[in-house]
This record gives sequence, C-alpha cells and structure tokens, in this order.
Amino acid sequence: MNWLKTEIGFSGWRLDFVKGYSPAITKLYVTNTSPNFAVGELWNSLAYGSDGKPEYNQDAHRQELAGWVEGAGGDVTAFDFTTKGILQQAVQGELSRLKDPNGKAPGMIGLLPGKSVTFIDNHDTGSTQQKWPFPSDKVMQGYTYILTHPGIPSIFYDHFFDWGLKEEISKLIAIRSRNGIKPDSTLRILASDADLYVAAIDEKIIAKIGSRYDVGNLVPPTYQIATSGNDYAVWEKKHEVLNIICGTVE
Repeated sequence: MNWLKTEIGFSGWRLDFVKGYSPAITKLYVTNTSPNFAVGELWNSLAYGSDGKPEYNQDAHRQELAGWVEGAGGDVTAFDFTTKGILQQAVQGELSRLKDPNGKAPGMIGLLPGKSVTFIDNHDTGSTQQKWPFPSDKVMQGYTYILTHPGIPSIFYDHFFDWGLKEEISKLIAIRSRNGIKPDSTLRILASDADLYVAAIDEKIIAKIGSRYDVGNLVPPTYQIATSGNDYAVWEKKHEVLNIICGTVE
C-alpha cells in the first residue's frame, strides 16, 4: 500500500467488503499508510417490516456503521448505506422518514456526519448490476439531499456523465461550495411530511424535496432561489448589495 502511495501516486483508499475482516485490520492499514482519505464499504441489510419496506427505525444499522469507524481507529470514513436506504424509500411519497425521533437526520449523518460518505448509487447498487438502485425518476431529489446536507457526498459516474444530469448536479455542487457547507454542518429540519421535506443547513441554504409545491412560510424572504428542478429546490441567503449612486447610499 505504501508502494502504491509513493511510487504510483495514490493518496487514499476505498476498502472493499470490510465486514469480511476485523476493524483492527483496517486500523492497521490506515495507521501504517497515513492516507489523505479512506472509506470503508460496510454493506449490511436494513431492517425490513412485514410489508417489505424498510422499518422507520434504522438506528441499529447506523450504529453499526459508527461502531465500525470507531473500531477502525476513527481515522476512516464509511459509506452511509443507512441514508441511502432510507432516502430511496422516502422519496417515494414517504418523506416523513427523513427525521428521526430526536429531530435529526435518520442515517449515519445523524450520528457521525464527518465520517459519513453519502451516495445515491455505486457500481454495485446501480449501473449494470442493479442490486439496490435508487428510483431512477427521483435521482435528483436524492442529490439535492446529499449535496446540501452534512456528510461527505459522492457522485456516481453514471449519473454525472451518462444520464445527462451533469448540469443539474454541478449547480448543487456550486451551491454547497460557495456557502461553505461542510461534512459537520448544522442541520435544522423545517418540515418532514409525506410529500414535503424542507431543511436549513448552517442557516445559509434551505433545501426542499417532494411533490408539494407550496412551502408556505418555511422559506424566509431573506432567501432567494438558487436552483430548482422536478420536485426539488434550493434557496440561499440573499447577499446584501450596497449601491452608491451620486454620493448617496441606498
């Protein structure tokens, strides 16, 4: 691994199938190679009810991810499979799932956002394998969520280059960047109903997903629309402009 760093030029690791070996081994790898970034793939099934849908409470699932990070020494991140599973069910008319009993995000980002790598699909879940794909007509709602929320968002190559979503996704990336949204940014959920989810992040941007168009007074007049699309929108705070005309300040 150190040869790959020094001779080939890799700077970080994606650790595959980490449930196949002890977290102590991951800790050994990371401690002795000092990567700039490391993420583990701990993919276990969510808890499902008798109706075949994921249960609302997925705390045990996200606790397992957080426990793995701790067991691996804390200097590694994990793919947030909990958020993916809840989110892809939520966008199908069940957006109330996106708030846990404590008012926080229900996935791993609600516990350890700085160690959570959020995603919509990857080479296993989507692409040609289609093992657990995000609903194809809701993908941009998914990206609106992960690209505005805490966590470390990752973008699937297929969506960006093959699905014609590059422009829409790029706008969300730009909003996140210019507002300084970080993995551990503050999340305040304003609405979590079946057809409407609205949240403020760092009190700088407000994100909305869901089929309901009217958000009422959830978005203050001090915010302006930054981007929007099919069942999603993002607002950011208006920048105050000082106009000096003919020596007067308006």
